[in-house]
Amino acid sequence: MKITMKENKRIALIAHDNLKAELVDWCVNNREALTPHALCGTGTTARLIAEATELPVKAYKSGPLGGDQQIGAQIAEGEIDMMIFFWDPLEMQPHDPDIKALLRIAVVYDIPVATNSATADFLMASKYINAGYTHELTDFQALAEKRAAVMKTEMK
Repeated sequence: MKITMKENKRIALIAHDNLKAELVDWCVNNREALTPHALCGTGTTARLIAEATELPVKAYKSGPLGGDQQIGAQIAEGEIDMMIFFWDPLEMQPHDPDIKALLRIAVVYDIPVATNSATADFLMASKYINAGYTHELTDFQALAEKRAAVMKTEMK
């Protein structure tokens, strides 16, 4: 199935506590590039970015309270085109399974994900950031059905 992202992207902005200031600074430094896009984020991160940049940022719940799952659901529904998620690889998070699920769903739905400022810079500098982009989405349902059929055959 082909998916087309429009010129103006829908970007999720998320950061763990130790990296919120870094993401806010990154957003301030990239305010002009972010302006044409629809922004959303989890709890405090969304509020801090909105205050610092004066850009509208739709806030979901805090990550540990279900915000990661809300954003994952939006990705699955095709409502988010890319995600910038500054996550802290050195600190255990109480909602770690939710974080892993969010990252997994981003891969399943083939959206660009930046997990640090360098990657976020590369995404924002991409020729696709302000242009349409069509890509092929893997049909995981058909793949799962094929695997199940193979397993069923092997069990006979």
